[in-house]
Amino acid sequence: MNLTIGRATLSLATAALMMVAPFGPQVSADPLVEDTLNVGAVPVSVAFSPNGGKAYVANAVDGTVSVITVSTGDVTDTISVGAIPYSVAFSPDGGKAYVANYADSTVSVIEVSTGDVTDTINVGNAPYSVAFSPNGKKAYVANSDDDTVSVITVATDRVTRRIRVGDSPYSVAFSPNGRKAYVTNFNDDNVSVITVAKSRVTRRIRVGSGPRSVSFSPNGKKAYVTNRSEGTVSVISVAKGRVSGTIDVDFSPESVAFNRDGSCAFVTHSAGNTVSAIQVSSGTVTDSITVGSEPYWVAFSPADNFAYVTNSDSGTVSLITY
Repeated sequence: MNLTIGRATLSLATAALMMVAPFGPQVSADPLVEDTLNVGAVPVSVAFSPNGGKAYVANAVDGTVSVITVSTGDVTDTISVGAIPYSVAFSPDGGKAYVANYADSTVSVIEVSTGDVTDTINVGNAPYSVAFSPNGKKAYVANSDDDTVSVITVATDRVTRRIRVGDSPYSVAFSPNGRKAYVTNFNDDNVSVITVAKSRVTRRIRVGSGPRSVSFSPNGKKAYVTNRSEGTVSVISVAKGRVSGTIDVDFSPESVAFNRDGSCAFVTHSAGNTVSAIQVSSGTVTDSITVGSEPYWVAFSPADNFAYVTNSDSGTVSLITY
């Protein structure tokens, strides 16, 4: 199966559902797949609630979000959202979750305590990624087909501004201090740096070919960008606003995320069915972990030493301990 984002194309295939659910992760000295969970058809993204108690998985073909109770590894609810949900994020207080629906250009608002969709927000064309600011007041949505970021005021669940970025924005992330937001522009091979207080792009950083995902280290000093078309990760020095190094990884890197203390980063590889583990201090790949078919998104638990990886062609989520 091939998931491709473009000006007018998103190719998705249905997924086989199999494997068994876990009953709590065990800490491992080396990264290891401990369990595999069944979710919906073509799971793309995953996010943990701030307290680590729940994980939401956006299932693109189903138009649903699978709710995983982390302590048991069970899918305890399934929430219907919009067409082709592609990204999911929790507000910092854990009260809301936003789901970017690629095919109908909306964001679904989920009240986490009840699991109800309480609102639908119209955003730009083909929203691909959504992220909350650290203070929870704003959310940014990368609209891949109109080269903009929609700014949502969370208190009202309404778009209050639109920021022009680069060609085919794919992923958006806020720095831990909330002052900057980075947006990867897939067709421009760069990252737009938004100064949040000014609500505009104040810098563009050249990275590798086909940048997909971006993630800040917990201390805010580095940002990692996966370059899908060349099999590398660009390391950005946030203070200097430029690339300070490049890490060679496996083919087709998609998503990247740092663990809680920033010592390790995981990168998914959709074509190789693997996850690379990067030691941040040395900038070297220390492990390659085999997961399910076409792994797409990775997120670390905020409470424990494990990560979830969505396997879009398997209809599963891999639980990796480290």
